[in-house]
Amino acid sequence: MSEPATPARAWRLNSIDFLRGLVMVIMALDHVRDYFTDARFDPLDLSQTDGALFFTRWITHFCAPIFVLLAGMSAGLMAARRSTAELSRFLFTRGIWLLFIEMTVVSVGWTFSIFEGFLFVMQVIWAIGASMLVMAVLVWLPKPAILAFGLILIFGHNILDNPALFPVQDWSRPMPVWHVLHNGGMVMLGSTPMMLAYPIIPWVAIMPIGYVLADLYSKDAALRQRILMRLGLGAIILFAVLRSVNIYGEPASWALQDTALKSLMSFVNLQKYPPSLQYLLVMLGGGLIVLSLAEKWRGRFVDWMVTFGRVPFFYYILHIYLIHAFGLLAAELQGFGWRSLATMFFGFPQGYGFNLWVVYGVWVATIVILYPPSKWFAGVKARRKDWWLSYL
Repeated sequence: MSEPATPARAWRLNSIDFLRGLVMVIMALDHVRDYFTDARFDPLDLSQTDGALFFTRWITHFCAPIFVLLAGMSAGLMAARRSTAELSRFLFTRGIWLLFIEMTVVSVGWTFSIFEGFLFVMQVIWAIGASMLVMAVLVWLPKPAILAFGLILIFGHNILDNPALFPVQDWSRPMPVWHVLHNGGMVMLGSTPMMLAYPIIPWVAIMPIGYVLADLYSKDAALRQRILMRLGLGAIILFAVLRSVNIYGEPASWALQDTALKSLMSFVNLQKYPPSLQYLLVMLGGGLIVLSLAEKWRGRFVDWMVTFGRVPFFYYILHIYLIHAFGLLAAELQGFGWRSLATMFFGFPQGYGFNLWVVYGVWVATIVILYPPSKWFAGVKARRKDWWLSYL
């Protein structure tokens, strides 16, 4: 007797979980690099880096924008089975919950410090939490207004980079409002420093785009895949045009280098903090292309990524603590002592670290170790419908 076919709806939602899981696995590579590399410089600095180190860092740029976009799509899919009031309340409460977790559990995971040397680390979980608070209001508006909000911020926010009109980015200057809104930087919360790596603008613009795109998942599969592909390709073509002329959408211009590889690196070296328009066009465009194709993909690798994608919050917390714990062990083995790594990665001692072969080996080990608990928790979420599971 043949097995029943998997419903089409499951495959199209699997494609979202697949992409979410894929970027989370790639994200782990970036964090392993942070805690294990022997390169004590920005891997995107063309004057110091090489191709392998550059693209090890660059490929992980896809993670945060796609993570936020897919959170918006999940909210949009949820809108089909909840009232506006219920959805707004859920987004508000989950946004507050994520901000709390970012400032406590996640920040401790990054620093392994509770008192001395503690630092509030506001990164992608903060960006998602803040975006959910904004979405809790936006869901009351018509879809065209929600889409307009997102597009205006994404396409217009680089006007804020004009030094004649707005403050120049300087993380060391006491500009807390500007750091929160656009530039990012260090802010004091009482006597404790807060590193705002992800300013609100334009991160809060990405989730509304995903929320509106969720409507495609009620349409014919072939039409949906065609639209996603065209949107993705259109975004990347627009990036190529804007980047070629060096006029708008990216604060740092590109230039021809002494080799073709370095010229390519210069061309795709885009600002993430805060994310430029051109950065978002490439990263979101690539994500939409994968979404357009992923519904047709099958196999063990796809299943693995879907498993990770179904438990993003659980995976995220575990991977930070696991990678940092590995780092403490590595510091002991190298003779620096584990306490030398009980801090953020930019405070690690000179001489600590390993080459990229070790980085990639630890990354693979991390993913292998995280799969069994992720699969277990995905099963728990599938079997049980407790309300609190939607917050994990």
